[in-house]
Amino acid sequence: MAYSLEPLLKPNSIAVIGASDTPSRIGGRPLHFTKEQGFKGNIFPVNKKRETVQGLKAYSSIKDVPEAVDSAIISVPAAIAVDVIRDCAECGVKSAVIFTSGFAEMGEDAAQAEISDIAAETGMRIIGPNCLGIFNIAHGWFGTFANAPSMIKVANGTAGIISQSGAYGSHLFLAAQKRGIGTNYWVTTGNEADVDVAEVIEYYAQTPDVDVILAYAEGIKNADRICQALEMARDAEKPVVFMKVGTTDAGARAAASHTASLAGADAVYEALFRQYGVYRAETTEELADVAYACQFGRFPAGNKISLQTISGGVGVQMADASVKRDLDVMPLPNLVQKKLKEMIPYAGVNNPVDFTAQALNDPDLMEKNVSLTVDEADYDSHIIYMASVPESPFTKDVCLKIFGGLKEKYPDEPMIMSMQASVELVRTYEDMGYPCFDDPSLAVRAMAALTRFGEIYRRGRPDVPPALPAQAMPAPTASVAEHEAKAILGSAGIPVTKEGLAGDADAAVAIWRDIGGPVVLKIASPDILHKTEIGGVLLNLETKDAVRDGYATLIQRAADAAPDARIDGVIVAEMVSDGVETVMGVVSDPVFGPAVMFGLGGVFVEVLNDVTFRLAPFGMDEARRMIDEIQGRSMLDGVRGAPPADIDALADALARLSVFAAENAEVIETIDINPFLVLSDGAVAVDALIVPKTSM
Repeated sequence: MAYSLEPLLKPNSIAVIGASDTPSRIGGRPLHFTKEQGFKGNIFPVNKKRETVQGLKAYSSIKDVPEAVDSAIISVPAAIAVDVIRDCAECGVKSAVIFTSGFAEMGEDAAQAEISDIAAETGMRIIGPNCLGIFNIAHGWFGTFANAPSMIKVANGTAGIISQSGAYGSHLFLAAQKRGIGTNYWVTTGNEADVDVAEVIEYYAQTPDVDVILAYAEGIKNADRICQALEMARDAEKPVVFMKVGTTDAGARAAASHTASLAGADAVYEALFRQYGVYRAETTEELADVAYACQFGRFPAGNKISLQTISGGVGVQMADASVKRDLDVMPLPNLVQKKLKEMIPYAGVNNPVDFTAQALNDPDLMEKNVSLTVDEADYDSHIIYMASVPESPFTKDVCLKIFGGLKEKYPDEPMIMSMQASVELVRTYEDMGYPCFDDPSLAVRAMAALTRFGEIYRRGRPDVPPALPAQAMPAPTASVAEHEAKAILGSAGIPVTKEGLAGDADAAVAIWRDIGGPVVLKIASPDILHKTEIGGVLLNLETKDAVRDGYATLIQRAADAAPDARIDGVIVAEMVSDGVETVMGVVSDPVFGPAVMFGLGGVFVEVLNDVTFRLAPFGMDEARRMIDEIQGRSMLDGVRGAPPADIDALADALARLSVFAAENAEVIETIDINPFLVLSDGAVAVDALIVPKTSM
């Protein structure tokens, strides 16, 4: 059975294989750092050319070390690395950190596969190869050749960093330190022959000394593991702030060559993060800012935000930024506005509240203003903009008194300070419990992130996906025509149009009579996927003659345009003309399997690409969140006198499609249901296409 990550991250004894007597060399740095930073366990340098290394007894081989060690650093040439790793496993080494490069990132897949096999067969946990290492500051363990100790600027904290890239991981750690993030654990996984980003997130989710997780990845290989890890972090209410690169074709190619990771479609990663409550950062600054705010542990109970400012112009900026990030800048209640006006006649008292620079003449008014807003208005969070006032020698002490008192009075109220002040003064306000930002717009971005995490934690685990009906048909293993695709989807509980397949004109007329209203005629062929391109669809046929003539027309058009196509006949379907046109479908991602897509039809999907994705399967609540995410969401509420669309029917169809896709993941390549009409009462699939993997 595999060891846990404890021996890797909290070892009691270590070996450095390829240890150097020169502290500046790659094989010398981890030994030097670990000795100097208070590691309390045994350290065994391995170097067959020396009797001592950096003052410690050296050993010729890991086989000569007198005891089994928890973790070994491998800093040897690639040509002998696999043999050294195998020796470690045979000697009972529980974990290894492999600095050595020259494996999958260089096309040497076989050698890296051997490392993976050793880990799987022996249970030894392996970080790397081609990694920058790991460290645990509190433990004094520095299994890295990065100059980590010199980068430590703030005291140990409860943030954990995990990065596939060593160089970026080092950059992120320094950025986090500069931002005031107390970080203890730091892990870089490199080529991930064994331990990957997901498993480290899982460890962070379970260990009590991590509260905030900062992650960087270029690609994920194990879908089940990352989903489980993110679910564990969400359940533990530990924010995950993630930078996933490779969002463009060029970026994805670079990622593959850098760490030999399989980069899935970016839209699917976006679905993963939305589904599991991860905050996706686009820049290092954003990643650090959001993680910094999260470490204070205050997550708003809703999206109503109070903006307090000493500058009217900045108040407008913050209000604009808040609205763009879905925060509710609701006005203060009239009674509260009246009380504020009595206290500060020159103030703007709507929201933002602008107490202006005149408040400097009586700074206590700021405390009264904020207290009144907290006590008598229903806000979930507060941002206070003070410019450089807290640093001024004329107001420094009184500001410390005011805002210190406010935090003592309201310790659990989510508040962010935006001010320009020295690092030392900022640290003082942080110690009070205030996240601090120079830029008020970035303060809003951080509060929006905290608000989102708060909403995620309140809602808890998502709904259970609906069960697949007992009569559900399996997905086809070969191409099928539209009517067959709709019959299969209909059996899975997805509503489809009333229709029938006609083998001749008389049968078409009989089906028309049975439907009892206008019909659509469509050519039915597994070989003609895009019927409109050959004129294979006729709309709104209302008479017997129109149906009979239409049948003949479609058969002739198919024969002319696709003489070799198999023709099953003509579909006669009810004509559905009302409702909002949407599109839903499924795509099979090489890493994550089936992902469900949803968007509005027409220009929204064709030009604006207004779609969203989720990994299958999911329940009604996740389906509703999908629906709410699209830019054209208001179309479903009814426009120009149209009635609102049946959102419950739409969400049910999306959830059922996700279950069908998950149950048939090995067979399905894509599904397209376009259009899927959402009516005022119910919904219906008008056209459908299922493409099995065997037909690609």
